[in-house]
Parts: sequence; structure tokens; C-alpha cells
Amino acid sequence: MNRKTAKLVRFGVSVEQHLVAAFDRWMRTTAYTNRSEAIRDLMREQLVRQRWTAGGAVAGAVTIVYDHHRRDLVGRIISTQHVHLDHRHCLEIIAVRGESGRIKELADRLHALKGVLHATTAITAAGDRP
Repeated sequence: MNRKTAKLVRFGVSVEQHLVAAFDRWMRTTAYTNRSEAIRDLMREQLVRQRWTAGGAVAGAVTIVYDHHRRDLVGRIISTQHVHLDHRHCLEIIAVRGESGRIKELADRLHALKGVLHATTAITAAGDRP
């Protein structure tokens, strides 16, 4: 079942006025046009985070900035997207999919390599549902 054919369920939520006001201010800084879609996305995000910490299947990207003059480092990276940032530094984006523990292990190994200046890991659901 995809999002377009999924049955919607209405439910009530009691929230402090200041929290709703802060949420509405946040929404004005985003592309959300209604609270329902914003809340659905936040719920999905939390479910993906839970899967990430519990060891479920996820997809994502490991992104690193590194010194490409480090010959030992360049040979150890398999690239899906490679961008030269300046004379010395490159941005590498590596698409990943699989069990979250294995992805964490790969990301940790890449982060720890000499020559890596900065690294992040972004994760999302590996399929239609978080």
C-alpha cells in the first residue's frame, strides 16, 4: 500500500499552546502547508531512527570530505559520487542500503581513516514504510 492509497486515521492530540506556537513558527520556515503532513513526516523520521538504532534495514548516504593527496586513502574508497571541492579536498557521497549495524560499521571505518576531515551519515527508510 502506498501513501496515496493508505487509509487516513484522525486522532486528537493535546499539546501546550507554546509548543503549538513554536511548531507553527518552524512550519513557516519550511515547505509544509499543514500540520498533518509535518507531523506525519516527523513520525516517519522517528520510526526510521528507531530502526537505525534497533538494527533494522535502512538506506542512506555516508558523506566524507577528505584530502585527496593522501594516496593510501583514495585507494580505499569506492565512490558513487565524487566532487572536487578545491585543489586539495574532495567530497565523496557513498550510497548505502542494508542492516543498520553493518552500515554503522562501514561509516565508522570511513570516519576513522587518516585524511578524512569531516564525515556524516544520513539514513532513511529502505522501502515504502519506515
